Amino acid sequence: MNLNLRNAVIHNVAGNTQDQLENTIVDAIQSGEEKMLPGLGVLFEVIWNNSTDAEKKEMLYALESGLSK
Repeated sequence: MNLNLRNAVIHNVAGNTQDQLENTIVDAIQSGEEKMLPGLGVLFEVIWNNSTDAEKKEMLYALESGLSK
């Protein structure tokens, strides 16, 4: 079976409102299930690819700060 995870995740959330997207992200994080991590990775990839250099630096700062706690 040839499953393209990226396409499946994007297809499942395409057309969602910001509230629906937020709920999807929050639910995935709060569930703590390992199986949700690839989907969150796909969503992060979409965010990263559609961000400016300044936004990417801000995300990297937030990531670095969060990892140093």
